[in-house]
Amino acid sequence: MVYRAIGLMSGSSLDGLDIAFVSFEEIRSQWSFALKHQKCVSYSQQWKDRLKNAEYLPARDFVQLDHDFGAFMGQEVKNFITENQLEHQTQFIVSHGHTVFHEPSKGISTQIGAGAPIAAINSINVINQLRALDVALGGQGAPIVPLGEALLFSDYNCFLNIGGIANLSVHSPEEVKAFDICVANQVLNHLARIDGVPFDQDGQIAALGAVNTALLTQLNALPYFAAAAPKSLSNQFFPDYIVPLLDNAQLAIPDLLRTVTEHIAMQITYSLASLTKRDPDQPTKLLVTGGGAHNAFLIQRLSALLQSYQVEVVLPEKPVIDYKEAIIMGLLGVLRWREENTILGITGASRPSIGGAVWMGQVY
Repeated sequence: MVYRAIGLMSGSSLDGLDIAFVSFEEIRSQWSFALKHQKCVSYSQQWKDRLKNAEYLPARDFVQLDHDFGAFMGQEVKNFITENQLEHQTQFIVSHGHTVFHEPSKGISTQIGAGAPIAAINSINVINQLRALDVALGGQGAPIVPLGEALLFSDYNCFLNIGGIANLSVHSPEEVKAFDICVANQVLNHLARIDGVPFDQDGQIAALGAVNTALLTQLNALPYFAAAAPKSLSNQFFPDYIVPLLDNAQLAIPDLLRTVTEHIAMQITYSLASLTKRDPDQPTKLLVTGGGAHNAFLIQRLSALLQSYQVEVVLPEKPVIDYKEAIIMGLLGVLRWREENTILGITGASRPSIGGAVWMGQVY
């Protein structure tokens, strides 16, 4: 069976809206995919400000933003379809939306970007709110991608995505363990912007700095890192816990970037070391994706730390690095349409679930 879907992903780093048109094929429960077209729509400064400040809005303004962002996504998808001549080829648009609140302990994980405007603008069925049912069942609603990893990237059993937040999943025949590790591009980009650039290209600024042991110790000592999985991070973790430590350290930007880079590499290493077994005859292959995979200095530090654990860092082709999450969103929408599980039972929920709200945009 062949399905064609457009996956949408807006991450916590606010880089932009990822759009991926993907063809999925299922033959006897084996899935494959082909990424046909892709695009990242950079956010204007106005959209960055609106999304960044969404959590502080009054109720009516928040609802308006939810609608406006849905309409924005819908129009960008329409443009994407026109640019690539995809009219009448797309069965579903699957939107992760943009996470504003994530407090699963209170039953909340809110992704804005209303599905109805996307469906109305494109006259195509839309699936969104992929996390909501898992959270209602007592789960973290995260991580959401391991099922897609298992179905689409079966040559690997360890996956690291370095976006605004770094997350890890390790697959074994017995179980899948997955969780958010630490803040990543959120803090790296924040520090780079203070230095006058949008991001630290290849980690070049960080490479000029020195590790500050006191700050590194404070970062690694934050209680989240000692908590057992399942666990996940909200976007508020960065301003609430990381920014005060950076401000109090009173260090030059290169030293801050160097120390934070080491913190990220160390936390990823600690997490992998706790979940994998050392086998010199069969090294573990770690598939790394997300914007942070382009940070050459971070990847260098990570590879050096993981070497003693017989873990090999693998970078796939650039489209997969940049669009893996949007690809998987498309697959999760297909699974929702087929009424199959969309989130594995690893989030702490009482059971796996078939999550996602469906908006029937198709004209009948």
